Amino acid sequence: MEFPTGFSVQQRGRGMLDLLDYGFMRNALLLSVLASVSCGVTGTLITVNRMSSFAGSIAHASFGGLGLAYLLGIDPMIGAAVFALGSGLGTGYLTGGKKLGSNTAMAALWATGMAAGLVFIKMSGTYTADLMSWLFGSLMSLSQNDIILTGVLGVISVSVVMLFYREFLGISYDLEFTRLQGVPVELVKGLFLVLAALTVIVLMKVAGLIMVIALLTLLATIAGYFSRSLKQMMLIAGMLSMFFSLSGLFLSWQLNLPSGPVIILIAAVAYFTVAGFMRRKS
Repeated sequence: MEFPTGFSVQQRGRGMLDLLDYGFMRNALLLSVLASVSCGVTGTLITVNRMSSFAGSIAHASFGGLGLAYLLGIDPMIGAAVFALGSGLGTGYLTGGKKLGSNTAMAALWATGMAAGLVFIKMSGTYTADLMSWLFGSLMSLSQNDIILTGVLGVISVSVVMLFYREFLGISYDLEFTRLQGVPVELVKGLFLVLAALTVIVLMKVAGLIMVIALLTLLATIAGYFSRSLKQMMLIAGMLSMFFSLSGLFLSWQLNLPSGPVIILIAAVAYFTVAGFMRRKS
């Protein structure tokens, strides 16, 4: 199961504040809060650029890095990060100067990463619970390095977006006009691809590579219904990410269920509810 064994029903029934008595729960809560920053900022950019397929291709391509890391006996985070960055920049190169969207390159990287990962894992003879945590997420098996990396990425995400906000706004809504204004579009786009790749890697600890697309896009889409600017959308998406992550973590603890799927289910219910309400209202 997702949570460590040995806890009684009464212990799992304690309140959220009482859960702070456990070190692994403190780590899970802290990472959920820190990851919400990157999720709100980068998820918004991915959503407004209609690049959910891109995020999915990065997540699944990184599976090849996980398999190679197990084969070589190195930290899986390193292998996943290398493959994620490579797939992100590779997609940008293969699509050329076009606006990123649904593209054969994404499907190719998606399938190649998964196939390579399965081959490497078979060669390594490894099939561990840690590997499953990368596939479906696991907030209960975090290290201090995971928390530090998530915090650093959050600071980098906010700093990069603050420095290049107008450029990101331009490539998101009018790529050609932004290019005519003398903005180095390829450089800005490359910077965004790197930022998106790193965010996907960190969020895989929360939702897993199979469901990370939902975490990045559902919350930003909900935020879009109540936002009048890109900045406001990022802020609301980050707050929603924090709320749903903490709610899902608490509910999964109470029911002794995997936290990643529970978080995604809560976000999905919220999305369908809001989308249905807005559709009816319009």
